[in-house]
Amino acid sequence: MSLRVMSIIKFRPYGMPCMTKIALFAGGNLEHFSLDFDVLVGVDRGSLFLLEQGVCPDLAVGDFDSVSKEELLRIKDNAKEVVQAHPEKDDTDLELAVLACFERYPDACLTIFGAFGGRLDHALANVFLPSNEKIAPYMEKIFLEDEQNLLTYVPKGRHEIKPVTGMRYLAFLPSDDAALTIEGAKYPLNKDNFFFKKVYASNEFIDKPIYLDFDSGYTVVIYSKDRS
Repeated sequence: MSLRVMSIIKFRPYGMPCMTKIALFAGGNLEHFSLDFDVLVGVDRGSLFLLEQGVCPDLAVGDFDSVSKEELLRIKDNAKEVVQAHPEKDDTDLELAVLACFERYPDACLTIFGAFGGRLDHALANVFLPSNEKIAPYMEKIFLEDEQNLLTYVPKGRHEIKPVTGMRYLAFLPSDDAALTIEGAKYPLNKDNFFFKKVYASNEFIDKPIYLDFDSGYTVVIYSKDRS
């Protein structure tokens, strides 16, 4: 496997300030990642991935049903802290890990690698992380990243959406079908031309700020680029 050791996030495009930069490694595709963070967290099999990179996780979280007994012993012997959940639970392993991070580091921002490329139900649960009411207050401090995509969230209200270097396209996914207003984009949306779609895909910046406005729920903001 050819690993792409890099990260899109060199700065925060918008959102709350953070003091502690945390990377979470989930169980999906981990060809794209970075270890240049203050805290490294393994989520279930993501903990084993970190050990394979020669890194002892600062925190390992999950029910660990995706690793063998021997691999779990290795994780427990090497991780600085382990939180093992019962397999029958309401929250996903990633949700538990996100909450554990903010419990320990309330000032943190989280970049999640390996959120995609595995089971589709897991990927969709990851996309809609703020639907968990315990995670919702932190939504602007969470990023999901792979080689082609950077995903984050904004709560109801008016927001300036800033560009991310290397990311050509922009998409918006309102959580509860709220009517979006999009200003300053290549394809604006307002009361005069409004139409409903679950995902407003393939928009672009045109050398001026984009403003997003809506009055309920939250919106998933997806930056993306074509495959290189």
